[in-house]
Amino acid sequence: MGRKKQGNICPICGTKAEPYKTWQLISPLPDAQGRITITIMGMFECPNCGHKWRGVVSKIKAGGSGVEVEGAKGKKVLGEKPSKERKAKIIEIEIDFEKEEEE
Repeated sequence: MGRKKQGNICPICGTKAEPYKTWQLISPLPDAQGRITITIMGMFECPNCGHKWRGVVSKIKAGGSGVEVEGAKGKKVLGEKPSKERKAKIIEIEIDFEKEEEE
């Protein structure tokens, strides 16, 4: 039997709680896209029943092409995603070094 996703809702009475202490966990290995996952953990205390628990506040995936933030309100992608159609622009400038002599 697996654990339920806890977050900021009390597992005993279902009351919403705010973390009173937070810290960061950084993954030692990047994922397939080369991003490092930073997990923000928090200690919660229920204002209704006094139960204490630990849970994930948010996750940040940084590196590669941008930053992805996953929290209680959903996912946000900051930065730009690489596109396969994006190519380098080549600018050609023609310079004539021959000097016209006026004599």
